[in-house]
Amino acid sequence: MKKKVTLLDVAEAAGVSPSTVSRIVAGTARVSEKKRKQVEEAIAQLKYQPNLVAKGLVQGRTLSIGVLTQDIASPFYGSALLGVQEALRGTDYVPVFMDGHWQPEDEAVAIQRLVGRVDGLIIMGGHLEGDSLGALAESMPIITIGRTIPGFEQHSVLIDNYAGARNLVKYLFDLGHRRIAHIAGPHEHIDARERLRGYYDAHKEFGMDIDEKLIVHGDFQEASGSLAVATLLESRTMFTAIFAANDQMAYGARLALYRRGIRVPEEVSLVGFDDTRNSEYMMPPLTTVRQPMHELGLAATTALLNLLNDEEVVLEKITPQLVIRESASRAR
Repeated sequence: MKKKVTLLDVAEAAGVSPSTVSRIVAGTARVSEKKRKQVEEAIAQLKYQPNLVAKGLVQGRTLSIGVLTQDIASPFYGSALLGVQEALRGTDYVPVFMDGHWQPEDEAVAIQRLVGRVDGLIIMGGHLEGDSLGALAESMPIITIGRTIPGFEQHSVLIDNYAGARNLVKYLFDLGHRRIAHIAGPHEHIDARERLRGYYDAHKEFGMDIDEKLIVHGDFQEASGSLAVATLLESRTMFTAIFAANDQMAYGARLALYRRGIRVPEEVSLVGFDDTRNSEYMMPPLTTVRQPMHELGLAATTALLNLLNDEEVVLEKITPQLVIRESASRAR
């Protein structure tokens, strides 16, 4: 069995004391460039693997980043988590993922389990009270995606859901649609409310009255998209297009339309929001609004690392991009 290389081996090869090697590995040493280079060359030559737990103890850190998502299984959040992992690659930090399951109680438990075990938090969406998060942000670095914390607004990565939804509905109006159904997300979710507001204001901009029967609420899951279409059809309310508040509900809506023999887009146009990975492979490929979740995960993690290093954080609101595919066509 090959002998494990120790810190003492590195010290002997570099011609320095073990404590010097330890401080250089921990990043706390004040030594000459020559001595630092000797140690780094010895580490590379011997292929020494530093004990990151010990390094963290020296620095007073856990070298872990807590990430609270709402649904780890969701392709929407999965892209963001990949961005987190990419941003941490090459650093000493490892991510610790927790799931809030869209429930404030579960979010609170997840945060309780993370606090004290991680050096900082990335919180993606959620329903926890702003005051509670504000108090937590006073004690540890936090970056949020899709929501703000009172007093720490500059530490948020925000998407302009309102503008994205308004532009999407205006696109449907430009195609000649005047009866546009909306499968809204849960009202308690800020993203859903902003997308609904964009739907309303696009109608106002075109001087169109809104038929409230065309608005059905779902829960951002596929099954609720199917149920929403069933509700719309059973109400016998006429529509030529459906705007689902996220792609997952659009998938469910597409299935419900298919099972009733309603062709997309020949009879009903269908659009979504998020541009998750499967959307370009739906039949027909889904017109949607792209949220760059991978890039948002990268940006949030980079910002958190900057906070941990006492560096400035500058985050700007992002307007999502309309992605035109084949699921929407001119009204007939």
